[in-house]
Amino acid sequence: MARGSTRPTSRDVAQAAGVSQAAVSLVLGDKWRGRVSTATAERVRRAAQDLGYRPNLAARNLRLGHTRTVLLVVPALTTEFFAGVYTGAARVAAEHGFGVVLYPSPAGIGPARDPFASARAALDGVIASSMAADALTAIRGDQLPLVMLDSDPDGSPGAAATVNLDIADGVRQLADHLLGLGHRRFLHLAADIASWTFEVRARELATRLAAVPGTEVRTARAPITIDGARAAAEAALAGPGPRPTALVCDDDKLAAGAYKAARRLGLRVPDDLSVTGLDDLALATALDPELTTVRLDAELFGERGMHALLAVLEGREPDGGDIPVELVVRGSTAVPSH
Repeated sequence: MARGSTRPTSRDVAQAAGVSQAAVSLVLGDKWRGRVSTATAERVRRAAQDLGYRPNLAARNLRLGHTRTVLLVVPALTTEFFAGVYTGAARVAAEHGFGVVLYPSPAGIGPARDPFASARAALDGVIASSMAADALTAIRGDQLPLVMLDSDPDGSPGAAATVNLDIADGVRQLADHLLGLGHRRFLHLAADIASWTFEVRARELATRLAAVPGTEVRTARAPITIDGARAAAEAALAGPGPRPTALVCDDDKLAAGAYKAARRLGLRVPDDLSVTGLDDLALATALDPELTTVRLDAELFGERGMHALLAVLEGREPDGGDIPVELVVRGSTAVPSH
């Protein structure tokens, strides 16, 4: 075939090798042993190489029943955390010849509107955040391999594996840091979302603080928006009784709202109020003072999720163990002034 002509086809390879198209399909699909001779297989491979032939992978995968495509279901990309999860998952997927389709829940948090309706036959597996878990009801009858992120390992129906960050340890590190500074009156600014990962944060914080005599903790719930967090924190801090000296926020965006609430009430961070977050987003170092928070490696999270799904697809046991997290102490926490 002349250079610069149309892309070579399997028929061109068959003609060049002097064999049938069926033989080309067997050889290039690595199913030739016992069906064509070694000499024929070598002739087909040489003809394909000389012609620069590349098989139509999309058509081949459909015939095989595998499209090497994974769906990643996450809340809407309102923070860079889930963008990092996608980046990590896509990097590992690419190394293994897979593609990742991203499906953010249209509402931001909660159920996505059946992302599988037009894609059931085109997916090999699903990785899903527990914050968008309601979307998964649409595929429970399809038996697609499923890996859940940030999800209860003992309570994820249909999941072949779960991959978690060690959120509980992160909360313990935060609590111990604040207790070590001398704080005993706490306000927990909790994400107003029914999700396992936020249940863990509340439970671990309450458990750790209860172990130290003389501590008290109040809870205020807020949507994960800066304005929502500001309103909830302002109402809680201005309420009756002794004011908390430490505010523990479920994520960095909630902490940013808490900063605004403190300023409106004439409180200084950290002189009058220590504030902590959880995520270590870029926002954490944009705040003044910079935010004490727990660093979650979003890209590693995505990588581990994809590795787990690959293991499931290959019939292997995924690696166990939660992903370690790290407390990052910055200027938003200090010894209480009263």
